[in-house]
Amino acid sequence: MYAINKGINRPIEFKGLKAQYIGYLGGGLVALLVLFAILYIAGTPVWLCLLIIIGLGGGLFYQVFAMSHRYGEHGLMKKAAKRNLPVYIKFNTRRLFYEKR
Repeated sequence: MYAINKGINRPIEFKGLKAQYIGYLGGGLVALLVLFAILYIAGTPVWLCLLIIIGLGGGLFYQVFAMSHRYGEHGLMKKAAKRNLPVYIKFNTRRLFYEKR
């Protein structure tokens, strides 16, 4: 017998993170790794590099998990789309409404 996949059409979830937030966290961690390398090559003391990266990493985890719980799978995209809606629509003429097809 074959096992039936019960997770069809469900969003990807990992440790409480939903959908695109997994990518945001991964991208943020890569950026922190690059920042650590830049700071280390620039001659910053290692303890200061670690302190900065741990602080920023904690903030990154907190922010991404908060957005994941607040907006859910599609909420952040809906919020971004709502900003592009016009506040009002201005018509100079009513001819559009009076034309008969």
